[in-house]
Amino acid sequence: MTDTTTDQPARRAGGAVVPVLAFAGIVVAVMQTLLVPVIKDLPQLLDTAPSNATWVLTSTLLSGAVATPIMGRLGDLYGKRRMLVLSLAVMVVGALVSALTSELLTMIVGRTLQGFAMGAIPLGIGLMRDMLPREKLGSAMALMSSSIGVGGGLALPAAALVAQHADWHALFYGAAGLGALAIALTLLVVPESPMRAAGSFDLLGALGLSTGLVLLLLPITKGSDWGWSSGTTLGLFAASVVVLLLWGLYELRVQAPLVDLRTTARREVLLTNLASIMVGVSFYVVSLVLPQLLQLPSATGYGLGQSMVVAGLCVAPLGLTMMFTAPVYARLSARYGPKVTLIIGMLVIALGYGGGLGLMDAAWQTIVTSVILGAGIGLAYSSLPALIVGAVPASETGAANGLNTLMRSIGTSVSSAVIGMVLANTANDVGGVQIPTMHGFRVSFLIATAAVAVGLLLAVFLPKAPRPAQHTQLRAASEEDAALERAEEVLRGFRGRVLGADGVPVARAKVTLIDRRGRQAGATLTGTDGSYVLAVPGEGAYVLAATASGHAPLASSATHSGEERAVDLDLSLPGETVTA
Repeated sequence: MTDTTTDQPARRAGGAVVPVLAFAGIVVAVMQTLLVPVIKDLPQLLDTAPSNATWVLTSTLLSGAVATPIMGRLGDLYGKRRMLVLSLAVMVVGALVSALTSELLTMIVGRTLQGFAMGAIPLGIGLMRDMLPREKLGSAMALMSSSIGVGGGLALPAAALVAQHADWHALFYGAAGLGALAIALTLLVVPESPMRAAGSFDLLGALGLSTGLVLLLLPITKGSDWGWSSGTTLGLFAASVVVLLLWGLYELRVQAPLVDLRTTARREVLLTNLASIMVGVSFYVVSLVLPQLLQLPSATGYGLGQSMVVAGLCVAPLGLTMMFTAPVYARLSARYGPKVTLIIGMLVIALGYGGGLGLMDAAWQTIVTSVILGAGIGLAYSSLPALIVGAVPASETGAANGLNTLMRSIGTSVSSAVIGMVLANTANDVGGVQIPTMHGFRVSFLIATAAVAVGLLLAVFLPKAPRPAQHTQLRAASEEDAALERAEEVLRGFRGRVLGADGVPVARAKVTLIDRRGRQAGATLTGTDGSYVLAVPGEGAYVLAATASGHAPLASSATHSGEERAVDLDLSLPGETVTA
C-alpha cells in the first residue's frame, strides 16, 4: 500500500485551471503532429536515407513512452504541477534544438526531448482529481483526456499550412512558443496539489521499465524496415520479455515501486488498460488512412486529389468533435457511469469504421467519418481516466494515469506498425513509387473495427464499480461518486497530530490503524506539521500505533462512532487509552 500525506485540503482551484491544463495537453498533441505534413520530405530535408529519417519520429515515441509513467510517479511524490512544468520545459528546449538544426543526429536529440512532454496529460488529470469539486471533475477529465486528439486534429491543417508557405523549421519555433505560453499560464493559474505519495523514487524500477519499453517498442516501430522475422527484431522482442519479467518481479518486492503491479493487476485496472490499447489502435488508423486517401491524385481512380491543407481540414473535425464530446460524456457518465460510456464510445467507433468502408468516394464523406469517429473516440478516451481514478488511491493517480496513457501509446505504435505493413503489402508499384490501394485502406478500417470489437468485449467485463482490495479504494460507478465517497471516507476517519517532547510535531512518523482482530486497516505518514489523516472501514474500536525514528513507539486505543474524530498521539508519553 502506498502511504499518502497532505498538508491541506486538496479541493481548491480557480475557474481557469481546467482550460489551462487542457491547453497544455493540446500543446503536447501539437508537438506530436507537427511533422506529419513533412514526413515524406524528411530524407531530403535532413540529407539522409529514409530508414534513418524515421528515427526523428521513433525517438519521440520512445522517449514519450518512457517518460509518461516516470513523470506520473514523480508527480505523485514531489508535486504534479512541478513535474508538469518540467515536462513542458524539456519540450520547449527540445523544440528549440530542432528549430536550429538540419542535421539528423541533433534533430533526433531535439525530438527525444520533445517526447518528455507526453507526461503532461496524466499529470493534468491528477491535478484535476486532487483539486476540482466533484461536479466539475467529469467534464474536466474528459477534456484533458481528449486533448491529445483535439490538438492533433487542429494542428494537422495548421502545420500543413506552415509547411507549404514557410521554412519547415518554423514548425518547431511555433511549438516552442506554445510550450512557453503553457508554462506561463500553468505557473500563473494552476496551484500545486497538496497530495503526496510517501516514499522515495524507484530509480532501479524506472531504469528497468525504460529498458523494457525501448526493447519492446523499437522492433514494433522499426520491424517493417528490419524485417519482422529478422534476428534483430526477434531478438529485441525476446529481450523485452525477459527484462519486463525481471522488472515485474523486482517491483513486487520493492516497498515503494514505480508501478504498483498489485493495483494494476486488479480486474478494473487491468481491463481498462487493455481496452486503452485497443482504443489507441483505432484512433491512429483514421489518422493514417484518411490523409493519404485525400491527397492521392484522382488519376488513381480512387484518390480524392486534395491538397495537404485541405486534407488536414477534412480530418480536423476528428479533434473538434472529441473536444465537444467532453460535456456530453460528463452527463452520460454521471448518470450511467464510465463503464457504460466507454461501451457507448466503442459502439460509435465501430459504427464510424463500418460506415467509413462505404464513405471513401468524396471529401465530404471523409468529414462525416471523422465526425462519427471523433465522437466515439472522445467518449472512449474520456472514460478511461475516470475508470482509473475510481480504482486507485489518490496517491497513485499520476502513476496510474501515466501507465494508462502509456497503454494508449502502445496501441498507436502497434497500429502504426500493422497499418504501415498492410498498406505497404497492398500497394501498387507505379514507376518505382509505392501507391496505397483502396483495398489496403479498407483492410485497415477492418483491422480498426476488429480492435474496437476486442475493446468492447473487455469493456463489457469491467465491474460496474471498482472492487476495493483496501479500505482506501472506492465503490463508485462514476468519477463524481468516487470523488465524493473518498472525501466522505476522510471525514469519517481519524485525524490529528503526532507530537514529541515539549509538544514538537514529528514529521514523517508512521501511523498505523489496527482493527479489533489485530489486522492492519490503514497506514499513513505524518506531514511536516506532524498531522495525519486516516480513513476507517467502519465503526468500532481500533488501535492507533505511532512510530518514528528516535522515539519510543506508542499504541493508543480509539473508538470510532461514524464521525470524524481528532486523536493526537504524544510519543513522549507511554501508551494510553484514548476514547474518541
